[in-house]
Amino acid sequence: MKEEMIKDIIQITAAIIGSAGFGIVFNIHAGKLWAATMGGLVSWVSYLLLAHLGLNEYLCGFFAAALTTAYAEIMARVTRSPAIMYVVVGTVPLIPGAGLYRSMFALLRQDMITARHQGTYALLFAASMAAGIVLTTLVERTAFSIKSLHS
Repeated sequence: MKEEMIKDIIQITAAIIGSAGFGIVFNIHAGKLWAATMGGLVSWVSYLLLAHLGLNEYLCGFFAAALTTAYAEIMARVTRSPAIMYVVVGTVPLIPGAGLYRSMFALLRQDMITARHQGTYALLFAASMAAGIVLTTLVERTAFSIKSLHS
């Protein structure tokens, strides 16, 4: 139990640092950088919590991306900035980099079975993330347009 908690803390710390790094690369100013970096925290903590609840990796990716997008939409309104800035930085920890790396490495070794397996995993995980982002954005835009119609 304690080892698992330490592992989670290390992963969360890495998610925060990775998100901050991408925020710096994308030249997000300091005040908004913290808010964007916290999106990375939201994404990875939600992913870990859902994984601990027993959801499969694809559902964890879907719901973590959806929660991160909801956070991004809120922060975009609060800071009067584009939501995409928060979505991109916030979803960085979810990117299936290990699967992509393993797939490419297997291709270089000409191990087509492993390459296909890892590539399929990475593609399906990225698709689940994209679905979470699109669905949340669609719900937010629809709700906002209905609200503005009644105003």
